[in-house]
Amino acid sequence: MGVHSAAEVVLAGLDPEQRAAVTAPAGPVCILAGAGTGKTRAVTSRIAHRALTGEISPRHVLAVTFTARAAAEMRARLTVLGVSGVQARTFHAAALRQVRYFAPRLLEGRAMPELLDSKVRVVTLAAAKVGLRADRAAARDLAGEIEWAKSSLVEPGEYVVAAAKALRETPYEPAKVAEVFAAYERLKRSNGVIDFEDMLRAAVWGIEEHRDVAEQVRGQYRHFVVDEYQDVNPLQQRLLDAWLGGRDDLTVVGDASQTIYSFTGATSSYLVDFPRRHRGATVVRLVRDYRSTPQVVGLANAVISQARGAEARLRLELHGQRPPGPEPELRIFTDEPAEANAVAARCRTLVDGGTPAKEIAVLFRTNAQSEAYEKALTEAGVPYVVQGAERFFERVEVRQAMVALRAATRSIPGETPLPTAVVEALAAVGWAPDAPPPGGAARERWEALAALVQLAEEYYAATPGASARSELASPAVASEGPALLLPIGEAAAIERPVTLSDFNEELARRAAQQHVPTVDGVTLASLHSAKGLEWDAVFLVGLSEGTLPTTYARTPEQVEEERRLLYVGITRARQWLWLSYASARSPGGRARRPSRFLPQLDRSGGGERAGGGVAKRTAPRRPATQIVSCRICGATLLAGPDRKLGRCPTCPSDIDEDLYERLRDWRARVAGAQKVPAYVVFTDATLTALAERRPGRTEELIAIAGIGPRKLGLYGEAVLALVDGAAVDDIAPQKTFEISS
Repeated sequence: MGVHSAAEVVLAGLDPEQRAAVTAPAGPVCILAGAGTGKTRAVTSRIAHRALTGEISPRHVLAVTFTARAAAEMRARLTVLGVSGVQARTFHAAALRQVRYFAPRLLEGRAMPELLDSKVRVVTLAAAKVGLRADRAAARDLAGEIEWAKSSLVEPGEYVVAAAKALRETPYEPAKVAEVFAAYERLKRSNGVIDFEDMLRAAVWGIEEHRDVAEQVRGQYRHFVVDEYQDVNPLQQRLLDAWLGGRDDLTVVGDASQTIYSFTGATSSYLVDFPRRHRGATVVRLVRDYRSTPQVVGLANAVISQARGAEARLRLELHGQRPPGPEPELRIFTDEPAEANAVAARCRTLVDGGTPAKEIAVLFRTNAQSEAYEKALTEAGVPYVVQGAERFFERVEVRQAMVALRAATRSIPGETPLPTAVVEALAAVGWAPDAPPPGGAARERWEALAALVQLAEEYYAATPGASARSELASPAVASEGPALLLPIGEAAAIERPVTLSDFNEELARRAAQQHVPTVDGVTLASLHSAKGLEWDAVFLVGLSEGTLPTTYARTPEQVEEERRLLYVGITRARQWLWLSYASARSPGGRARRPSRFLPQLDRSGGGERAGGGVAKRTAPRRPATQIVSCRICGATLLAGPDRKLGRCPTCPSDIDEDLYERLRDWRARVAGAQKVPAYVVFTDATLTALAERRPGRTEELIAIAGIGPRKLGLYGEAVLALVDGAAVDDIAPQKTFEISS
């Protein structure tokens, strides 16, 4: 195959926008790629097309990604396209390779310092140097602050001011964090080690301060590609600028609506400002979504359409390319255990119906939410794996808490109410039932231990205590084992109050069940760790105010990032999507509101009432489906008139003009007889919906917004007759003009 034939093969099958991205001229190119729009295909095809046409040499290309998995996928795709020699690496891997290569020259013959795998140990020592006793969670939060500062090019002496400007929620007083930061830097130097940010800085320093290094690096790499450009931080951008050296052969790919790592120092400003920073840049928008059904895409568009802020300037409206699928489900539950059990039951149904467990995901805002779903899936017999976090009972803080709970059985009186006993026992590991501490890791640790307290409260409430029954004392019954080991929610009658020892046995039982190794299972993951992944079926759970958005999102920018988290979660689903929230955290708990990010949909049908029962229907009503989609393109409809018509305002109308005129004539007669304005009978929008949708049955008629039980009784028979072809004069007057009292 000739060179040009091979290049044409690369273009085959690309949609018009992808082709525009691939064939864009040399120079700055910004590809705004929505979720599922084939960005990796577009980027690798651009590199391959330029290489196969002789425009560039593969060995002069450096493609930078954010994960080793993405880099490996890029290399594999380029190989399939017939191009080898391209360097596809993460920022850290590329910097490490260069620093190691130039170390003898930069360090005057000295060995390259050892690279720290983790900051936590050194941070713990640094905290001790300045008088802080930091446990592992606090050390992780301090390490996160240091990482943010270094990624943002902030020095220890600048930290206090920079943290205030960035509205950072610091684990300690900013001045104290700055002291730890400075002590950390001193300890690193004295121990001859560097961290990952030092490595990036060393690569920058090598190029900016050593002309020979700069010439060699820039001679090697002349064409650059950066994936997930919305996640670049200032230090990474500084390195990219050093590599470029004023040149502009740069292709960046990103989606501002998927900016969800601002807390680490990542900023979408470089993506947003790309056309301004690179005059004459080519900007291409990829909006054809090949991953998700039009129904899922429509909901994603609806959620992100309400976004505000800088990222919203680059908002993309996606267009689903897959065949229509099921409508997303919005479910409401009385409490979180009911929500988790319902999710597990549906997972069981999906697996039994042939959906591989590995193609199902349950996504939540925080890792502390996983325990309820681990338990529910275990009891439903559904295997699962935890993505990006340890299982609940394997977490360090939970293991420590269980040790403290066992030890407390010797010091806390047996008659102490169980919830009180658990709170007292957890004081030994530093937990207190007041507001959670600042700092992500410390807060996550607090929430994990709070989940144990909630378990104790539920266990205590579900286990009757005072009603003694004489038969329980008999050896025959006693040999059956303690009733307290029954799963929460099952009836259990005992002759003594539930104790801390009983609760410890319950925790041990749960831990044993959830430690069963699994290979192919339902994925449990936080929304952050789910980015870049996709599944056939996705459950988005816990969508209530205070959870998503989290109560810790206080600024408009933080709230918008929470909205983008939900958007990312929605766009993980290929075919089937479930959204749910619980009206209370635990049975009988304080009521909560649904997330403000959920579209204002009719939530009355399909939801569960107190006691877990589905609402009974005594009269015809709209179907339980909560989300209305355009019957033409499949997009989710939110506006009242659009939902009434059953289509987008931009989709073509298929109105039956003759039927519409007969409906108008009939409405005029009815309005005249009743001496009311015509719109009181039916609005113009309702008549249009009737003439477009042409309902043939009562169920189809009641599905049209604006036709409730009363109007169905008054006008339903007449409307169905008109749709069936009857003339207005054929409608029986007593049927048409009867007015109920």
